[in-house]
Amino acid sequence: MDQNGHGQRISDLDRFAALGITAIRYPVLWELTAPDGVERADWTWADERLPALRDLGVNPIVGLVHHGSGPRHTSLVDPEFGPKLAEFAGAVARRFPWVEYYTPVNEPCTTARFAGLYGVWYPHGRDDLTFLQALINQCKGVVLSMRAIREVNPNAKLVQTDDLGKTYSTPEMAEWADFYNERRWLAWDLLCGMVDEDHELWKYFLKSGIPAEDVLWFRDNPCPPDVMGLNYYITSERWLDHRGERYPAQYVGPHGFADIETARALATPTPGIGPLLEETWERYGLPMAVTEAHIDANREDQLRWLHEVWNAAHDVRRKGADLRAVTVWSLLGSYDWNCLVTECRGYYENGAYDLRSPEPRPTALARLMRELSSGRTPSSPVLQGLGWWRRPGRFLCPPVATSATVAALPAERNLANRPVQPILISGATGTLGSAFARICEERNLAFKVLTRQEMDIADPASVDAAIRQHRPWAIINAGGYVRVHDAEKESDRCLRENAHGPVVLANACARHEIRLLSFSSDLVFDGSKGSAYVESDPVAPLNVYGQSKAEAERRVLAVNPDVLMVRTSAFFGPWDQHNFVTLALQALQEGRAFTAASDLVVSPTYVPDLVQTCLDLLIDNESGIWHLSNGEAVSWADLARRVCSLAGLDEALVDAQPATALEGQAPQPRYSALGSERGNLMPTLDDALQRYLKAVEEVRRQGDTHVGAAQAAHYGSS
Repeated sequence: MDQNGHGQRISDLDRFAALGITAIRYPVLWELTAPDGVERADWTWADERLPALRDLGVNPIVGLVHHGSGPRHTSLVDPEFGPKLAEFAGAVARRFPWVEYYTPVNEPCTTARFAGLYGVWYPHGRDDLTFLQALINQCKGVVLSMRAIREVNPNAKLVQTDDLGKTYSTPEMAEWADFYNERRWLAWDLLCGMVDEDHELWKYFLKSGIPAEDVLWFRDNPCPPDVMGLNYYITSERWLDHRGERYPAQYVGPHGFADIETARALATPTPGIGPLLEETWERYGLPMAVTEAHIDANREDQLRWLHEVWNAAHDVRRKGADLRAVTVWSLLGSYDWNCLVTECRGYYENGAYDLRSPEPRPTALARLMRELSSGRTPSSPVLQGLGWWRRPGRFLCPPVATSATVAALPAERNLANRPVQPILISGATGTLGSAFARICEERNLAFKVLTRQEMDIADPASVDAAIRQHRPWAIINAGGYVRVHDAEKESDRCLRENAHGPVVLANACARHEIRLLSFSSDLVFDGSKGSAYVESDPVAPLNVYGQSKAEAERRVLAVNPDVLMVRTSAFFGPWDQHNFVTLALQALQEGRAFTAASDLVVSPTYVPDLVQTCLDLLIDNESGIWHLSNGEAVSWADLARRVCSLAGLDEALVDAQPATALEGQAPQPRYSALGSERGNLMPTLDDALQRYLKAVEEVRRQGDTHVGAAQAAHYGSS
């Protein structure tokens, strides 16, 4: 809550309620509320938030421990963990006697695996005994907590969450797979009192050192969930393969076999969550809810994942299962789950809201939630495509054909063959147009790149004909006049392509209700501010090129305020050979001096990052002016030195000169770096440069010919 700011932002509750949700998993964490004992608990935060949720018509499902060990005076392997948690649970119930739903411990089996078996979380155990001790202590905590809660509120209900996974394998690994598939149920089995001498894993408990009486305690003290909380991720379904050499090293464990998510290995994808929900219903016959449905992916795949889970849940419900809800997790996104929160990397994956703006910004996921909650048909055109987990190119190994999996769902096969609305991309031969085509293809976003002959953006009849032919849901104007210095003597052509053309597109898109993304430049500013420009700063271009972009902004947004207008600058990328960074790197690697301006300050922009972010914003239905760059103000000369340093080259070869000493006719702002008051959505410059160097090396190895034509940028070099 400190990282995502929710702890200080009660206005989030209004945002959540506006999504149409009726219940929310909400924390009253033991270690934060009562770190020094119940008698010294600080209820301030919960006192404010829980009643506010109730007043908004949103039922809180109160969580007490979430992938943690509780306060410092206990741990998952402390025999007193359960009684101590129950003491806190009772205090919560007395404080909020009206709360009906509780999850005392989130994912006890999963937590026990990562804390007691894999050594990832405290107490960093790596053996079956520690795993089972942690599991039993957590489950006992659940039983005792619900007992304490129900002493206050007899109607209180247990929503018991855990990962809903399944393991598949080669025949040689069948015994391991069978064991894993039994182990996944252990927390729920214990709570339901199902573990005794006849249980499949009874001997596993005893062999690992767990006394029989500790296990049988649950048979005598059952606490079955009122709702089975089922969490499902792309990593929930696993493939075990005895042929470890076929797989990347990180997927091969100490036993020598591979353990990898099925989506990355199986030639035929599994059908997803639906059959797993059916298995759960058949095993327990208890009400169910999907309590976490999330994927860390591009925006369209986040939408596709939720939609697939939603449809599967409805299908299972139609077959007779008591399935109550689907939960989007988490609304505000999460930090550092790519390293299982073992490091503070600042890696953020957004959810229904994006926290990289001054206030949480609703994404397309929020819109989909509103549509699903109100029974409307989902409107996003990107739902027409398949998620990456069902597409070719997803594999990290030679794909495995196996009869153990079933064919893709018929509906998905039909979806794969159905015509979809494309994105039209103008500027077929340019750096930006080529990059959009490449990344749309990677993201399975239907697109069509048009040449000027196929759609002249400055000709209304040509634009209208292209729209009627292709029926796009969006147009990306990635072309235009780009030669900054030549524009001084070709002003009519520059204005036609950069100002008149975008206005024609904006008018057509307004008439046909099509989204439009167009690009502007840092050269709309004169540099007199002396610090980074934000979106609301007044424009004052110094040259014809900047004037054409400023005029386009004004006229386009006047006729169509829904247009997404992105200001950016100083492109560099791995796919064209004529950008500043690539030219600098090539010269320096060859031992040649490279001259660059020392007094022109810009904000460099890595083209792949720009394209990815623009596509997300387009899918999110964002509009107006956005500043997108990799967020650091540097001179051209300093940028060349930065590349030198990261590539291990000689910085002395960078010849820093004032801009007046370099070729060029157009006046340029001395300081045109871009900041943003709307959100810093792109990675840091160092991060981008490191990925650029890796990508350049990969392009060289592959002999990549998919490169954009030269785009004359306004960088200060000669």
